[in-house]
Amino acid sequence: MVSIDTLDVSHLIGQKVGSSTILKELARGGMAIVFIAFQTTLKRQIAVKILPKSILTSKTAELFQQEAEAAAILSHPNIIPIYEVGETYEFLFFTMQLVQGIALSKHLKLARKNILPSKRTLPLKTTIGFINQILDALAHAHEFDIIHRDIKPDNVLIEKHTRRPIITDFGVAKVLRNENKNNSLVQGTPLYMAPEQIIGPQTDGRTDIYAVGTMLFEMLAPVLPLPRFDSLESLLKRKVLNKKGIFLKRPSEVNPSLHRDMDQIVHKALNYEPDQRYANCREFSQSLQDYQSKHL
Repeated sequence: MVSIDTLDVSHLIGQKVGSSTILKELARGGMAIVFIAFQTTLKRQIAVKILPKSILTSKTAELFQQEAEAAAILSHPNIIPIYEVGETYEFLFFTMQLVQGIALSKHLKLARKNILPSKRTLPLKTTIGFINQILDALAHAHEFDIIHRDIKPDNVLIEKHTRRPIITDFGVAKVLRNENKNNSLVQGTPLYMAPEQIIGPQTDGRTDIYAVGTMLFEMLAPVLPLPRFDSLESLLKRKVLNKKGIFLKRPSEVNPSLHRDMDQIVHKALNYEPDQRYANCREFSQSLQDYQSKHL
């Protein structure tokens, strides 16, 4: 089978897609390729995400359509806007905002290269600001019965000039009102997946809260205190079987500048039992605002 990594799409440069012309390749993911394009109707650069039919399966087509539809339902300054969805004889596509910036994961990697150990995390106010905006965006999505299910630093772009975090990649999002009870496929990124997401399809907004809790811990810690794992399967197994969680230390133990109140916030977000986590994103956000007013 043709791999997305080796697929030659150079012939698409200059091709018209909807109201836009493809200019150059920008990135490749697990099942799709993103290009920079010029939208002639509004005279602006945008991004075009395509799924080549040469690697199309019924599942990838479903996920691709799901991503476009889920994001298109939502209108929020911290969620990537979708402009147009379509199909050519060669691929499925949708167009979206071209974000001038880099992924949050790259910001974290750059910070960790600092020669000063105390500077190997983002400033705490910046971290809380990013997380609160992400939580606000997810609260908006949850109000429309959409859960993202793959929140992680790779799927958050930080806009260069505004420093605004923008959530992308709703490819494994779940629309609860159209839930397929027969779909038991495990989807997501192991480190950020809540235990119930691994066990089965019965997930809700608290699944995203777990992922944000993991991301918050990652932003607070110069290095995540994880045990060694032989494989992704062993990580997933430990998450399901160990109700105390997978992290070996608390946030304040790996980052002495943190007050122990942050340990309680992260612990609550990462609780094994969904009922013991924050009930919703706004409650989670409020706890971070309280921490900021008390300790910063």
